[in-house]
Amino acid sequence: MSRKNRISHPLRVVATAGAIAAALTLASCSGTAAKGESDDGKLQVVATTTQLQDFASEVGGDDIDLTGLLVPGGSAHHFDPTPADLLALGKADVLIVNGAGLESFIDSAVEASGFTGEIVTASDGIDLAEAKAITAEGGGAAHDHEHEHAEDEHADHDHADHDHAAEEEHAGHAEEGDDHDHDHGDVNPHIWTSPHNAEGMVDAVSDGLEKADPDHAADYRKRADAYIEKLGELDTWVHAQFERVPEADRVLVSGHDSLTYFLHDYGIRFAGSVLPSFEDNAEPSAADIDALVAKIKAEGVKAVFVESSMNPKLAQTIAKEAGIEVVDAESLYADSLGKPGTDAETYIGATVSNTRVIIEAWGVEPEALPAGLD
Repeated sequence: MSRKNRISHPLRVVATAGAIAAALTLASCSGTAAKGESDDGKLQVVATTTQLQDFASEVGGDDIDLTGLLVPGGSAHHFDPTPADLLALGKADVLIVNGAGLESFIDSAVEASGFTGEIVTASDGIDLAEAKAITAEGGGAAHDHEHEHAEDEHADHDHADHDHAAEEEHAGHAEEGDDHDHDHGDVNPHIWTSPHNAEGMVDAVSDGLEKADPDHAADYRKRADAYIEKLGELDTWVHAQFERVPEADRVLVSGHDSLTYFLHDYGIRFAGSVLPSFEDNAEPSAADIDALVAKIKAEGVKAVFVESSMNPKLAQTIAKEAGIEVVDAESLYADSLGKPGTDAETYIGATVSNTRVIIEAWGVEPEALPAGLD
């Protein structure tokens, strides 16, 4: 397993100058504890996304003090750290990031905060070359790490007609003069949506915490192994649910291109997204919308699903034009986990919720969870 303790590629800088200046002013006047020091002496950990916060909590347990940067419902695609975020980062021993081009704010946040600890990149735990290939496919080809039969079932499905593949989506927006920068490279950064990828990410998180805090290394590894076993059970359950859906009905339209790896793992065809981009703040053209409506009608898509971090209005309009249901009250959790107290507040809970919402919209009742997951 690769253990990279610094981000190996430059990330784009978007943190606001005002937030940086305010943080530096507060830091110079603050009487709070210095880096690595807390009232309880625990390892100080900051994690970016809500998914990484959950992974870090599962692995770190009571041996860490954890601060999350993004909040439920937030999106890393358009996030600026607050002065309080930067102060917490400046005192941290470990910063856990997704990587894969997701957190465009990290370089500036690290510089502004004075962070000098260890950076743990969760994407080091997965095969980014494979992720690049899956991104190019556009989803829908089942993985073979446990479920080879699913790949066989979908082997003769033609993905060539999917005009919402990642490269074409971004090229189209560049030609239309979109003001947003949607270039994450060749890899869709939503790697956590696959429970199989999540296993590797948790492994990388554990590696990083073990290195930063050798005294508790055995505890981190024990908790990580137990959680990875649960993720394996989750993967098995989700796969079994989608196997109960007729293959012709396994066609999905999402709010933005956020579920590539989830769709790939479970043999779900991707008909397109409301926002034809990896990001959830892109601007579709009229031509994009017309093309998606035509694709929905041609492929017999049953519903348009909206992610929890997105405004549902455009999806509602598209669904109405296509004459199908829009699922927005029970949103999918892709960029973010759910709020505390909801069924989707954890990674496992959010993935179970997504699976149930999708197959119920496709007319199939989900089976009960295994005892270890409920």
